[in-house]
Amino acid sequence: MKNRIKVERAELNITQQQLAQKIGVSRQTINAMELGKYVPSTMLALRLSEVFGKSVNEIFSLEEDEK
Repeated sequence: MKNRIKVERAELNITQQQLAQKIGVSRQTINAMELGKYVPSTMLALRLSEVFGKSVNEIFSLEEDEK
């Protein structure tokens, strides 16, 4: 799964730690998501959506082989 977390975070000018605090996870979780090593739960995806003011589909997308 591809994501735009790093891009969206940069647009808000916040650190991984600050984003982690906003959604209630560790900085390491944010890092793992940005690197594509961790797929967030629906609840976590919705929290990110609220922080970024974007739909979940604007933040996450399936890779071609996942469709």
